[in-house]
Amino acid sequence: MEVLNGGREGSIFRIQDKVVRPAGPWTETIHSLLRYLEHAGFNAAPKVHGMDEQGNEILSYLEGEVFNYPLTGNIASKQALVSAARLLREYHDVTSEFIAQQNVGTMRWMLPVREPIEVICHGDFAPYNVVLNGEQTIGIIDFDTAHPAPRSWDLAYALYCWAPFKTHEYDAMGNLHSQIERAKQFCDAYGVSAEQRETLVDAMIARIQALVDFMLAQAKAGNEAFIANIQDGHHLAYLADMDYLRANKRGISQGLGA
Repeated sequence: MEVLNGGREGSIFRIQDKVVRPAGPWTETIHSLLRYLEHAGFNAAPKVHGMDEQGNEILSYLEGEVFNYPLTGNIASKQALVSAARLLREYHDVTSEFIAQQNVGTMRWMLPVREPIEVICHGDFAPYNVVLNGEQTIGIIDFDTAHPAPRSWDLAYALYCWAPFKTHEYDAMGNLHSQIERAKQFCDAYGVSAEQRETLVDAMIARIQALVDFMLAQAKAGNEAFIANIQDGHHLAYLADMDYLRANKRGISQGLGA
């Protein structure tokens, strides 16, 4: 048995070709989504293998490399960025059919449903939640934060994480010019319309603010992991990133549309 790194240290394990993870109130919904993805032929997501006797979920293990910040090596390549954007587009397109078949607004999700419902957002499509084969992004992991929302809601957070428009020394990469170029490459690969690009900076700011609000609410409710995050000042990095986006909104918007 191998302990896997992740947001819940010491609680996610690999046993041969399976991954054992803690379940949540939303797990049944996520399993419905993952089963639909498998049925639809989308093979870049884990497959469901049920629950164990302790109430943990059992998923298939996606072979490949995983990364985290700071972004170095294959995960920082243009090919990883572009293939990630194309994979997110493919995932979104498949989930639009899931929405057509399910009353997703009444299903239980970790994050709030947002209107208009266009796709099932992954909710955390960041470099640490994909799997690479060389420089090719071939898989998506950790669907706990999936929820119905507009495409732009997921796209905004993905751009923020992949550019990345981050200011903390551990998370930052490149300068504003290179960040804008990477964000544009992501938009081009995904197929973002010119109209959508005009609103993406505001969407990024709103998405980050929603994350901070969620962290604070969870900490107030007694969630120990989020209490520790707030005490460590994780939310302050997000607030600084929102200021960075506001200060550079015009340049970023122009660059995305160039």
